[in-house]
Order: sequence, then C-alpha cells, then structure tokens
Amino acid sequence: MDSAALRKKFLDFFAARGHAAVPSSSLIPDDPSVLLTTAGMQQFKKYYTNPEMADRDFGSRNTVSIQKSFRTSDIDEVGDGRHLTFFEMMGNFSFGGYFKKEAITYAFDFLTKEMGLAISYVTIFQGKEGISVPKDEESARIWRSLGITDIREEGMDDVFWGPTGASGPCGPTTEIYCKNSAGEDIEVWNIVFNEFFCSGSREELLAGNATLEPLATKGIDTGMGLERLAMCVQGKNDIFETDLYAPLMDLVPSDFTDTQKRVIADHARAAVFLLADGVRPSNKDREYVLRRLLRRAIVMHDVRPLIERTIEQYGPTYPELVREKDSIVSAYSDEREKFMKTLRHGLKEMERMPSGDAKAAFHLYESFGLPYEVIKDYDGGKRAIHLTREQFDEEFKKHQEVSRAGSSAKFGGHGLYMKTGEVTIRDESEVEKVTRLHTATHLLHAGLRAVLGPEVRQDGSDITVERTRFDFRFPRKVTPEEIKKVEDWVNDAIRHDYQVKWEEMPCEEGIQKGALGFFREKYPPRVKIYTMHDPASGEIVSCEFCGGPHVQHTAEVGKFKIVKEEASSAGVRRIRAVVE
Repeated sequence: MDSAALRKKFLDFFAARGHAAVPSSSLIPDDPSVLLTTAGMQQFKKYYTNPEMADRDFGSRNTVSIQKSFRTSDIDEVGDGRHLTFFEMMGNFSFGGYFKKEAITYAFDFLTKEMGLAISYVTIFQGKEGISVPKDEESARIWRSLGITDIREEGMDDVFWGPTGASGPCGPTTEIYCKNSAGEDIEVWNIVFNEFFCSGSREELLAGNATLEPLATKGIDTGMGLERLAMCVQGKNDIFETDLYAPLMDLVPSDFTDTQKRVIADHARAAVFLLADGVRPSNKDREYVLRRLLRRAIVMHDVRPLIERTIEQYGPTYPELVREKDSIVSAYSDEREKFMKTLRHGLKEMERMPSGDAKAAFHLYESFGLPYEVIKDYDGGKRAIHLTREQFDEEFKKHQEVSRAGSSAKFGGHGLYMKTGEVTIRDESEVEKVTRLHTATHLLHAGLRAVLGPEVRQDGSDITVERTRFDFRFPRKVTPEEIKKVEDWVNDAIRHDYQVKWEEMPCEEGIQKGALGFFREKYPPRVKIYTMHDPASGEIVSCEFCGGPHVQHTAEVGKFKIVKEEASSAGVRRIRAVVE
C-alpha cells in the first residue's frame, strides 16, 4: 500500500466515524511559544479549553488531520533509519466528543483491520506521586478487552505528554508498537489523554515547577508518523526504504554512505516544505534552521534534483509546493550560490582548525556562515572529530551575551536605546514621534488584514523617528487601490479615537483571547497585550502581543501616509509609512 493510499485510508476511516477532516496548517505556527509546528495538535490547542469553538469551526468536536510537522531536536540524529526533521503526523482529535475507550478501539481497529498489522505491545502510564495522577488502569482494561496482553508500564518521561510550548493541555498516554520487516519493535502511534491543563512546559512539569489543573472537558490527541506506518505496512527495514523516500534516495550518488544519503534526502525534503511556507535562509530562528539544513546538504551534494523531485512527488497532496515551485527553486539556488562563495574561503580556514577547538569552529560560523553540521561533516568528520554540539552551543551563547551587552545604552544618552525589538530611539526628544509611529504600525497591521484578509502575517518591523517599516507575508503585490484602502482604514481608525489599553496576562491566556503574535522571538510566560477598542460599543480593531510604547488614544497618532510598497523577499512585502 503506497503512501497516497495510506493517507486516504486514514482520513476516510475517521471521517466515517464522525470526524471532520481538517487540512494541515502551516509549518509556521500561530502559537508564538514555539518556533515551528511540531505536532498535529498545535492547530487544535485552543479547542481543548474551549470545545464549543470546535462546533463553530468544524461542525464537530472530533477532527482528523495529516499535519506537516518539523522537529529541530532531531537534526543531529538524522542519518540513522528512524529520525527525521520534517514528517507527516497523522492524528485524530476529540474535544469532549469521546475519550479512552473509543480512542484506543479506533487505533486498534485501524492498525489490525485496515492495515493488517499485528500489535507487538502497548505502554500505559504507571502513575507518579506528587502530581496526583494514578496508574492508568482504565487503558489497561480496554487493551485487555481487545486481546492485547503485553501491556508495559512506563513513567513520566515516556508516557505523560506535556504541552507544546509554554503551557497547555496534557495527560497520560498509551503507545502502540508494531514490527518492521527486520523484526524490530517500532513505536507507531501515541494516544494522549488530555485530562489536565499544565501551567508550564513539559520540562517544567518534570522538574516539579508546574501545576496541573483538571480540564473541564477531557480530550483526545493522537499522533502517528506516516513514515513509520509506511515502513511497517510496506515491509521495510527503515523509513528511507519506503516510497516516501526511495525516489529521493535514488537521486543521490551510489558511492555515498547510507548516512550521507539519508541526511541529504531528509534535509532536501524538509527544506522544500519550509521554503513553501515562506521561510528563507538567514541566521535567526526558523530561518537559521533552514540554512543549517540546506548548507549541510549542499556541502555534500547539489540537491536541486531532490528539491524538484520533492515538489513533483508531494505536489498532489500539498499544492502549495507546486504553487511556490519557482520561488522555492530560486531561493535554493540563491542560497547555494551564496554558500559556495563563502565555503571556498571557509574550507581553507577549516584545514587549519584543531579537531576539537570550539572557538575556532564558531569563528567559522560567524565569519563564513558554516553551520555546526557542515563543520562536523566535512571530510567525513575527520576534521572535527572531537568537536561536540555542546561545545559549539556554549560558544554561541557567549557570543550572544557579548552582543547584548555591546548593544545596550542608557535612555537619553548617545547611541541606541531599544524600547522594544521593533523601535529604535536615539534621544528623549524622539520618544513622542516614535510612540505615535509604533501605534500606527499596529493599526497598519490591522488595516492590512481588514483589506487583504487574515492571510497577512507580520514578518517584522523597524521603527525610527522618521518612519515605520512593516514586513508582512503575502503572495502578491498589493495594488495601488488596495494601498489606498489600507491607508484610509488606518486614518479612519485614528479619527475614531479608539482607546489604547494594555493588560498583562499569561501567554496562553493572550493566545486564547485572540491576540496576534507573529514575531520571531519566543514570548515569556507573562506578556503584555495591547488592545485598541471603543469602550462604548466594545468594537476591537487591534489586539496584539507587544512591549510598547503606545499612545493612549489613536487620535494622538496624527495623519497616516503610506509612502512605498515593495517586495522584501519571496512571499514577503514591505511597506514604509509616516505620520504627520
């Protein structure tokens, strides 16, 4: 059964059981607490605490999806037969519609009856003192009723799933293991029973620094990697032998090692999906993740044929790949050309680098843009045999601390004072003008979404005393007529003299409130939310995560004027505007 048939079987199975099929969301999450979409449940996170919203959005409290997912934690592990960066997460979800019995039975029926697989064993949560969650006897009883007798108890580290990001729904899990063709037991499916709301991250919970509160409505969150399912169903030894990867592996020269082939195939496929969602290589956040992938692959092989084959192979399932093909190939070619120029100089330096010198390795990154993986992989790993990721990251951390110290300056003095990550102020006399421009930037964001639609996503801003510059993701040029409508919308909001207020609250509460936050930095546990609203009617025109500064009423902004609209990069537009 090929991967296309597996996808269809899965979606059809749950659709026939009352689940609304929901398309994959972007790899760029709305949740500001995470860098990339790491699991299928991320787009459904809010429905576990507000299940009535599922009735409104899906017409059902049960959903099914196959979500594009990306986990940066596995980058260093890619090369064996199991780890990936990009993968497709198959999942069924319930926000109060059903719980353990139905979720376990659905998984059992799908694997054994639809896929024809035998379940080797399952795991359940053994319980843990101190967090008031007992052993999951109920799941064990359900599994035994289905004929599964090999039920293994595991602890908090393995089968209690914490929230993605800073806080959220969580609970015990049950894992399902099946065999691949080599007879190895592979974890295929994980079923999470969301019974609690965790006040912190999974790591904080494990450390005893987060609290659990029972959810008013219990929910189900499951995840099954398509690649692992395909390995078991197609009778393969590893995921790279499946039809999802074999066409890419065939494009890598035969004299490469298996590890090299897997790294190249994984990174090329992952890069295509990041590029299709608008990520472009740079040295920050998810953009740096993309650069790491591309440069690690490029140093071994020109992966353009794999880029084009991925688009061809996945295009029928993910049409955005076909739609963005030219920009994807162009972005790859630009990055390769840029990297090859620096690589020639960097390799000369690398030849002189002691094998375990982390400072020298970081110098190669800082000066020539050579990521850790490139330095580590070069010359078959011989050149940096004693270099470790921990050593490299420690040098990176030292560099960040020095950079932060060097960029700080006192308010009202000479140099730069960073009021927020967006606003640059050089002198106290500039505060009033920049404050008006900052509020105008929020109104511009709201106006763009009002005129062009919610697909507008902020990609950055830079505000000086002279102007505001606002970057946003949008697939086409904005017409002069649309620019005029946006400008008029902002000026109308200014004339309306909306009140500007701020509240401090937990980050998760801000997300549930509907505050927009597309910034690249991660937000702290408590955040400020700025809202522009009419106290009389309750109308809200803007609600965003922000650190300020802002005016108290929009009329203080003055007259707003857009002076230029242009392309910033592929899929990103840039507007420059002033206030008078």
